[in-house]
Amino acid sequence: MERLLEQVNFRDPVRAAAQIASVTQATPVHTAPKLRHLLAASPDPDEVLHLLERMAVQHPDDFARITASDAGLTSLTAAFSYSRFLSEAILREPSWIEDTIGAEDMERTLSAEEYETRLEHALGGDSGVPSPLTLAVFRRKQILRILLRDVLGFATLAETVEELSNLADAILEVACRRIREELVRRHGLPRCYGEDGEPLECGFAVISLGKLGGKGLNYSSDIDLMFVYGAAGETDGPNRITNKEFYKKVANQLTGLLSTYTAEGLCYRIDLRLRPDGRLGEVWISLDGARSYYRDRARDWELQMLIRARVSAGDRRLGRELLEFTEPLIYSSTLDFRAIESVSATRERMSEKLAARRGSGFDIKLAPGGIRDVEFLVQCLQRLHGGREPWVRLGGTLRGLSRLHDKGLLSGIEYSRLASAYQFLRYLEHRLQFDEDRQTHALPEDLREREVLARKMPPALIGEEPSAQALLARLNHHLEEVREIYERVIHAQQPIYYTLSPGALEQTQPPEPADAPFVAGPPPSNLIRFLDQRAPRLAAVLSRERLRRGQRHFEHFLERILPDSEWVDWLDSDPVLSGYVFDLFEHSTYFSDQLIRSPELIVELRKLRDTANSRTSYAEIAAHADELDDLRRSFSREMFRMQCESICLQAPIFQTLERTSDLADAVIQAAYRMALRHTLDSHPPASAGYDASGQLIVIALGRLGMREFDLASDADLVFVLPDRDAAELRFWTRVAGRLIDIITAYTGHGVMFAVDTRLRPNGRAGALVQLESTYKDYFGSHAEAWEGITYMKSRAVAGDVERGTEFLHELQDVDWRRYGQSGRSRKLLAQMRARVEKEQGSENPLKAGRGAYYDIDFALMYLRLKSAGIFFRVLNTPARIDVVEKMGHLERADADFLRDAATFYRAVDHGLRVSSGHAEGSLPKSQSQLDNLTELVCRWTPAHLHDQPLDMELAQIQSRTREFFDRTFTG
Repeated sequence: MERLLEQVNFRDPVRAAAQIASVTQATPVHTAPKLRHLLAASPDPDEVLHLLERMAVQHPDDFARITASDAGLTSLTAAFSYSRFLSEAILREPSWIEDTIGAEDMERTLSAEEYETRLEHALGGDSGVPSPLTLAVFRRKQILRILLRDVLGFATLAETVEELSNLADAILEVACRRIREELVRRHGLPRCYGEDGEPLECGFAVISLGKLGGKGLNYSSDIDLMFVYGAAGETDGPNRITNKEFYKKVANQLTGLLSTYTAEGLCYRIDLRLRPDGRLGEVWISLDGARSYYRDRARDWELQMLIRARVSAGDRRLGRELLEFTEPLIYSSTLDFRAIESVSATRERMSEKLAARRGSGFDIKLAPGGIRDVEFLVQCLQRLHGGREPWVRLGGTLRGLSRLHDKGLLSGIEYSRLASAYQFLRYLEHRLQFDEDRQTHALPEDLREREVLARKMPPALIGEEPSAQALLARLNHHLEEVREIYERVIHAQQPIYYTLSPGALEQTQPPEPADAPFVAGPPPSNLIRFLDQRAPRLAAVLSRERLRRGQRHFEHFLERILPDSEWVDWLDSDPVLSGYVFDLFEHSTYFSDQLIRSPELIVELRKLRDTANSRTSYAEIAAHADELDDLRRSFSREMFRMQCESICLQAPIFQTLERTSDLADAVIQAAYRMALRHTLDSHPPASAGYDASGQLIVIALGRLGMREFDLASDADLVFVLPDRDAAELRFWTRVAGRLIDIITAYTGHGVMFAVDTRLRPNGRAGALVQLESTYKDYFGSHAEAWEGITYMKSRAVAGDVERGTEFLHELQDVDWRRYGQSGRSRKLLAQMRARVEKEQGSENPLKAGRGAYYDIDFALMYLRLKSAGIFFRVLNTPARIDVVEKMGHLERADADFLRDAATFYRAVDHGLRVSSGHAEGSLPKSQSQLDNLTELVCRWTPAHLHDQPLDMELAQIQSRTREFFDRTFTG
């Protein structure tokens, strides 16, 4: 007790001492250290201690049983720490917390169908309409499970909002179905007539909008709904009514059922104001009526609202029919900024009204740069570009940001800043709402409440010791970054064809020819005059270089660096440095954007000019990066420098890939060290005296496993634990989860890289961390051929690397006995390759199509399996070719061709990545982009691989690669 009183600054130590004595007396002796740790880590230890004492007094037997296990004690203190309304529910029904302890589904997201099954089970044999209290109790109990997954780190933000949406969908589906069944018993089935005059059952659909429609529901959101039925008609029972009357009854009963306050609160507040004609419109509208409204009378904001529309309950086919009809109306085939401006004006008026209604508290949703700005910005860009880019048409904000970035409609930095801000704001919103189950977005004005709120936030999002001051600083940082992007994207950078009238557009002059002098281009005259006077040599170089693709971005960069005379002097006095800068702006929109956003990166280019082809010690980065921001900055800086060497100095392609792999290794090792330290502080090992010092093995597969990692690659990682450490499997699972969070977090310094863990035994359904014996058993008896062979491209990258290497050697022996000795690998690999080509070849022809890179990869895996299972610690593709050739499985001519083909494929892939910042599966269709790619590929391939147009060279290599593949697998 004395240790706890020293560790925690209780407001009333005397009272706390008495409460601690009361609680510890009611808990098993062995849980006392765990209780001390949990209280010390709690956001509000005074409140938790008070609630623990209440439960110990009111439910002593339940309390003793629940706190007997670490999982029970952890879950109980988490619920008491984060949510007052759920704390009160647990004090009334302790069984709720017991149901979550050790539940197998706590580490996965439940689908809407699974929640439906749970709700039907909770309703028992009663087939009637459930009471409001029954539904409210069910919702509240499931919210407890979702909250625990959230605050204990089992679920990401995306998984949390998806699960909250799935729960709402399930309740809507069951409630609508039962209400409709009861009305059918009274009035008969609603009928309408098909085109052939035959009577049909008239269906209905509940269409969700807003956050529920985008599968991004809050803990305490309104749900925006629209009800649609098939067509006019009437019911076929003895007490007949029209279909419209029938479904109006359904809507009214549903709204009343879910919105009624009970002793356990209400289920959902339902908002129907987004239906056609708003408050003046009918609650239910026919399919034809809805079509007519959206075609002829819908306002811009109503069309934009449908971006997040989907069917949550009822007849899916009917709902999709309406949404498919409205989709072309939402997304214009041309860019029309005036329509977006119209919506923007409406949004500003709505925000002002809502802010006035909610009072003067700081509203994180409506504040400039807040949640609504991010969501509105995403919808505007989707509507602007969705006509020509169907890929960006979807409802969720985070996924929408990702797809806009995929298509180059948001730069990498814009994407990372918006995604980071949105995640921070949504986590903050959740912690405001699940405290009292209130729909609030206002920060508390009381300083102590803000301190508690800061401690409730995920530690990685605060970035330092949590405090009210740190919370506000981070919040203001995100709001400022969002607002800057919002103003620039929505208002400040309107292209000329957004703003000119049609007549004025026709009068604009055609662009100058490519050989026009620099001064004839579009730069502002004051900028040119400044360069002529201030940096005449730079102006002269610009005139000679005649940037074609990068001129507009370069002008933006110049505007950013003009205030810094030193940087301008560097460019004016150093033609080599200015040449590097021009090279980047001409060949890489991705790195051009980085220089525009972070002009200080010119320092790295100057270092490149002074110390070309230097070899940074990435191990030092791993050893000295103690803070997340330091690690992210180091990664971003080193990645920029490395890829600039690739572009400007024409570094060999596989050398660049090896260095990128080394950098990724260093990041993983640093993240491992941080994750271990954080987990030891927050959730120490269960076993007293256990020395957690790196027993967990992190294994890289795929491109990182082969040391062919590249810009925008995903890292395929799996986590293996020696059997001797099995007792601490839960501890190491937390470490692995924290490691992934550190690497994949969205930050203002950009995203490091994505992590994919699906190559573990049983894929998504398998545990994140598994024992060595589990792996060996799985690969010896259960794994499919492709799973076992995948591990031929693996290596240990963090943790106990030596043990990891021995384990992989043992695992390869298992694969060899199963596939190599039996000779099964030839047939299995050929079948596997054919399936991959069928499923992925059309979308990713460079990697998975006929004669593509996978032909080389699969052939080398097969030839490796013929080599008596010899283990190699790591081999990239050229090294694999060398090994197979030396073993006599490849003729010299075939080996030389495969080296050329592998170099060509990797060069094309690398060129696509460095120019755009993301991976592409095919050659660009734009001639300008194809020319740019050709220029890049020529830098990294021997002359005989670029002596003809790129597409012709590719076709020739694909044909010869497939010929070699067929000969290998059929000869």
